[in-house]
Amino acid sequence: MGACISTIKAIASNANKHHHRQRHQRQQNSTGNDNDDVGNKTAFSVLFNRKGRTKPQQTTFLPTSTNKTETSRPAQDNKTRMNQQQKQQQLQVKGKQTSKLQNGTIPCGKGTNFGYEKDFDKRYKMGKLLGHGQFGYTFVAVDQASGDRRAVKRIEKNKMVLPIAVEDVKREVEILKELGGHENVVQFYNAFEDESYVYIVMELCEGGELLDRILAKKDGRYTEKDAAVVVRQMLKVAAECHLHGLVHRDMKPENFLFKSSKEDSALKATDFGLSDFIKPGKKFRDIVGSAYYVAPEVLRRKSGPQSDVWSIGVITYILLCGRRPFWDKTEDGIFKEVLRKKPDFRRKPWPSISNSAKDFVKKLLVKDPSARLTAAQALSHPWVREGGNASEIPIDISVLSNLRQFVKYSRLKQFALRALASTIDEEELADLKDQFAAIDVDKNGAISLEEMRQALAKDLPWKMKDARVLEILQAIDINTDGIVDFSEFVAAALHVHQLEEHNSEKWQQRSQATFDKFDLDKNGYITPEELRMHIGLKGSIDPLLEEADIDKDGKISLPEFRKLLRTASIGSHSRQNPCIQPGSLI
Repeated sequence: MGACISTIKAIASNANKHHHRQRHQRQQNSTGNDNDDVGNKTAFSVLFNRKGRTKPQQTTFLPTSTNKTETSRPAQDNKTRMNQQQKQQQLQVKGKQTSKLQNGTIPCGKGTNFGYEKDFDKRYKMGKLLGHGQFGYTFVAVDQASGDRRAVKRIEKNKMVLPIAVEDVKREVEILKELGGHENVVQFYNAFEDESYVYIVMELCEGGELLDRILAKKDGRYTEKDAAVVVRQMLKVAAECHLHGLVHRDMKPENFLFKSSKEDSALKATDFGLSDFIKPGKKFRDIVGSAYYVAPEVLRRKSGPQSDVWSIGVITYILLCGRRPFWDKTEDGIFKEVLRKKPDFRRKPWPSISNSAKDFVKKLLVKDPSARLTAAQALSHPWVREGGNASEIPIDISVLSNLRQFVKYSRLKQFALRALASTIDEEELADLKDQFAAIDVDKNGAISLEEMRQALAKDLPWKMKDARVLEILQAIDINTDGIVDFSEFVAAALHVHQLEEHNSEKWQQRSQATFDKFDLDKNGYITPEELRMHIGLKGSIDPLLEEADIDKDGKISLPEFRKLLRTASIGSHSRQNPCIQPGSLI
């Protein structure tokens, strides 16, 4: 949480090495390093944070300090002045807060009843200190009834001066409850409070940070097999978050702990301090996260769940080669790299790394979030799936979004997508096969109305009436047999924009082949007669023709047809279906 201490990541590390975040004042950090190798922990994470949730335009970035030997004197002076100004501003903020407290103003947290249980001291015995931040401390504690050891985050109510600090604590507890039971999320046990503190009781993880293990590896990198095991666990956390309408927003090695020191220990996400819930169709406009892992759309102030996938792509790059894909001596320089540059796959050891691994990383580090693999899609990729179980792959929120969108498309667009689906290679359908299997609970090769309802209900921010679920199934079910088979599913679930972005040459061939299915006389245009023949529509064809006939010449050209296909999935995850609105009750 932004205004409170970071979570139990301090367990395996010196607490002084960690950065503790605030939403209201930005702490400037220096990379302190002059190359992109993962060399020391302090230099590895450059953090930047939101200054305010309600006014994101106030969030600004100042250049970080650089290596003195490579910085001109004027630049040094300017940075020194900026640092002095920033420190002065921070002191002024602290002074005002102190002044208010001295004048008798009660901190917001002090007067808040969180609604948590009040008997912490009776149920737990505090042990050694594990780490601390600006707003509290993390301890080992023993459950006096069972003798089990836990991690307890103790947050001081007096430090929660502003209402947003209280909101942060409540949100972190809510998030931990939402994700409870997931094998790769630190287990939440309970929250308590007394007059002075809030206590969050969690699973104790003693295996150290992922970052520590990276640094301990030879050349600071993992083998492909070991990296795939780690990445798979992070993707499962992201996919689970996204199904709950939650975006982690700060995926990085420091925020993952190993349960134990064993080599095959489970990896646990522990810090949800910057995580937040997002409503369907909305975007985050503030800029938060850690500089090396930040997605381009975050810097453009239009981010959503896909920003987590980018961060995992950065971590995967680091795991495989021991270097950061985007590096500079200043924050501003890092941001420019993220926005403009492509990762380098030519330097050693990349020539010796498998093509499958490189393909995986490239598809996670696509700058356009609509063309980037989703977390669930990435779990279906051959590289990360190696040795993995297909049943572990969760339902993809983007697939559910595409299914919801399909019902609003015109019959022309629906038929065009069905024709396009018939051109997709078996290999390219791997992720959709996994998704179909995840929805087809009884494994009979078809999705029933009840299975469709259960699948759509897993996208928790969306609440849908049964009548609308039936409407979606009927739109997809072209042969009207009351169920959805795999070919029907593919047409509705396709990520069209990804097909074009991942292989533009193949897209040209595929879209041409799809167009040819309509252009029966092969004259380069789809005429009203051909359209009527293909769709079997009685009555006027004009409304369908108008949708694609941009130049209004009474027929559809190949470029016009390609544009019709492209609009099938671009932005489908950011637009709300007018027929199906979030918030409708089941």
